[in-house]
Amino acid sequence: MERPIKHIGLLTSGGDAPGMNAAIRAVVCACEHYNISVTGIKAGYQGLINGWFTSLDSHSLIHSLCRGGTLLKSARCQAFRTQEGRAQAWQNLQQSGIDALVVIGGDGSLTGAALLEQEYPVAVIGIPATIDNDIFGTDACIGYDTATNTVVEAIDKIHDTAASHNRLFFIEVMGRNSGFIALNAGIAAGCSAILVPEHYQPVDDIIERFASCDMAGDAGIVIVAEGHQNGGIAELASITARRLPDFDIRVSILGHIQRGGSPSCADRVLAGRLGVYAIEQLRRGESGTMVALQHQLVCSLPLHDVIQQQPALQTEQLRVSRILAM
Repeated sequence: MERPIKHIGLLTSGGDAPGMNAAIRAVVCACEHYNISVTGIKAGYQGLINGWFTSLDSHSLIHSLCRGGTLLKSARCQAFRTQEGRAQAWQNLQQSGIDALVVIGGDGSLTGAALLEQEYPVAVIGIPATIDNDIFGTDACIGYDTATNTVVEAIDKIHDTAASHNRLFFIEVMGRNSGFIALNAGIAAGCSAILVPEHYQPVDDIIERFASCDMAGDAGIVIVAEGHQNGGIAELASITARRLPDFDIRVSILGHIQRGGSPSCADRVLAGRLGVYAIEQLRRGESGTMVALQHQLVCSLPLHDVIQQQPALQTEQLRVSRILAM
């Protein structure tokens, strides 16, 4: 049975991800198609608490498809973690006549959405958007494909200088608790070794691999997720330099370059599919769920299940990465 949703609020929260603007546009287009009013909420949950609401229409959003970041802005909001903050958010939703909320973001954002839905009578649906791809239940999050492509492009360029000078590079990528970017970019860029938080690989294994090279100082790339279990990347490089004094070792931290840039085709299409499906699920009376991609099909699953679990790296990809790194 379709639910009489008349007015939807839309926000982006947490770290920005390429494709968020495409998701915003998809939600707005779907609302217009189904004659539902839609209001943008600026700066995530902080804007929900402060009442920073703005009107949205699809015609003004067409040029946002190719832009990274989020036109609705994003912010970390400690106040929303409190009952008082969520009470103020609910009051603002009531005063604005908003009876459903779409939240685009990562794990923390979806956790906030679940809390609001549990405590107040407002329909809530989440859309996963994070470059780390660390959301349970979906094969891909919005922004992950673009970020991985950005990393591969950067490593390809570093490969050129590494080969020219016979250098060994340690390259740090984002992934405090997740190694998806490191693993997939490492395979695609032909890295010599890949270090991820989920699977401990002793630094001795890395050193042994390069010590057995025919020519000391041969070029190589080690891609390191920032949450790996061997200490900081500088310490990792320092240990390697002491053990392999003939190698010319350098460190490169890609940092926030991974968050920016025009979203890939895959991220734009994923954002479109998830955005439309979110509105259609709200119309069907669904709430407290996250829309997701599983086996190339769009589906939804309970937010409670999503935020209670962590996605696992595919063992098959780990096995392949070790073979290709030989």
